[in-house]
Amino acid sequence: MTITVAPKPLRWQRPKYSPLARQADVFAATGKFMFYLWSDSIFGNNSSLLRKRRAQWLVRTLLNLGPTFIKIGQAMSTRADLLPAEYVEALAQLQDSVPAFSAEEAIALIECELGKSIYTLFRDFNHIPIAAASLGQVHKARLHTGEDVVVKVQRPGLQKLFDVDVKAVRKVMRFCQRYFTWTKKYDLDAIYHEFFTILYQEIDYVQEGKNAERFRYNFMGYPGIIVPKVYWDYTTKKVLTVEYLPGIKVDDRQTIVACGLDPKKINQVGICCYLKQLLLDGFFQADPHPGNLAVNPADGSLIFYDFGMMAEIKSLAKEQMIRNFFAVLRKDTDEVLDTLIKMGLIEPVPDMTPVRRLISFLLEKFTEKPVDFQAFNEIRNELYAMFEQQPFRLPAQMTFVLKSLTTLDGIARALDPEYNLMAAAQPFVKSITVSKVRGNAIVEIARQTRDLIQYKLNQPSKTEVLIQRLEKRIEEGELQVRVRSLESDRVLKRINMGIKSLIYACLAGFTLLAGAVLLVGTYKGGAIAAFMFSALAFLFLVRSLIDLAIKEKLDKMAEK
Repeated sequence: MTITVAPKPLRWQRPKYSPLARQADVFAATGKFMFYLWSDSIFGNNSSLLRKRRAQWLVRTLLNLGPTFIKIGQAMSTRADLLPAEYVEALAQLQDSVPAFSAEEAIALIECELGKSIYTLFRDFNHIPIAAASLGQVHKARLHTGEDVVVKVQRPGLQKLFDVDVKAVRKVMRFCQRYFTWTKKYDLDAIYHEFFTILYQEIDYVQEGKNAERFRYNFMGYPGIIVPKVYWDYTTKKVLTVEYLPGIKVDDRQTIVACGLDPKKINQVGICCYLKQLLLDGFFQADPHPGNLAVNPADGSLIFYDFGMMAEIKSLAKEQMIRNFFAVLRKDTDEVLDTLIKMGLIEPVPDMTPVRRLISFLLEKFTEKPVDFQAFNEIRNELYAMFEQQPFRLPAQMTFVLKSLTTLDGIARALDPEYNLMAAAQPFVKSITVSKVRGNAIVEIARQTRDLIQYKLNQPSKTEVLIQRLEKRIEEGELQVRVRSLESDRVLKRINMGIKSLIYACLAGFTLLAGAVLLVGTYKGGAIAAFMFSALAFLFLVRSLIDLAIKEKLDKMAEK
């Protein structure tokens, strides 16, 4: 991993940095980014080149804002479903380009925490870090007993910075909830609390060590998974010492193939490992980016490095995830929809037809082959209808599940462009069928496995499938009724928004003129009130015009 040492301290690294200045920096960065997005949407300047420039600016800004915002950026870098490709590509740089701090600071903190000089603790200590992350950096060392270890050292002043950022992010979130109605479909309060709870846990290295040992126990005797040993005598809340286990970066396909390893096999190990974490253990690594995973060049085993960001799944959610996983394997649209509603990922709405159509489309098209985004043109009307209804939401706990799965999916596709979930999950399903372990999760998985086998044995013929699809389309009114009056509805909505914009324009113009008349007549109080009302009406006008512009773009996309 390339370590970039900043030529001068970033703003958040300065010794004298007041909470007020910090909050001002956060709001200034947020406001500037929102202004860029607003101006781009108003002037219709949305080229790929401009998006790259905006994304690079965002990366630089997040690096300057420091660890909290780097973490937020890293989380967003896995959401190709929400962000344009240019932003995903740029934010991915945050995994590898976090600036290191000086070795002198690292050594001073180690000596302070462990109460001894650095060479009393270690026979050798490499001053150049082998990796730098948003919360700390890693140095290679050797114990006096001869074992090679890595020493993870927390960034100085981290908790103090988090305490300020908690308040700053909450204020930004409150602003968004108040002025941007689309944010209400996300449970921002729960996501906020979950994010900072895990973030504070992540800077407690004693807790990380305990997480590593629990993870190690869960995979004891499990082939293909390696977890470093923790050296507790050299570990505190700010220093963590673990076994040195070098490997190939998990997304480095070229080196993996050059070592004679099979990327498909590595994908199987990774997918089965995460299915076990999510469906059996209920305890999973919530940050599986390429910096936290490596491949053993000797046998292709996966090496897990970072256990700071771990999350647990409640038993009820785990049961629904088991049902959902096997419903996906069976391509059971109704069961998938039902479990997504029970998990809180989908908000029931009066017309669930577009949602059901999307789920059926995804199950049919992409469970056994790579995603082809051009294929989504087939259901553009459904996507448009869902955007209008906004039935999807994101509960806090599921945020980290989806973050893990989308990151893992990205790694799997980088290793094997022809990757598909069903093939990769087969070893996990087979292992469950012969398992003698008992428990609620195992019983549910065994029942779902039995249903899957029955489904495979009783699959209808191609003719029956065609007849079933025809019946379903007739029942859902897709053959003729789906044409309904989408175009007319869109035109009427645009006319309605245009009339609102016209009213705001008239109000702004009239009150501005009235203010000018009052000012000439020396009625300053009335003039100020009129000007303020005019400014308010102008703000509403701008917002209405933005909504109208977005609506027109969406309509054009749906009509293509």
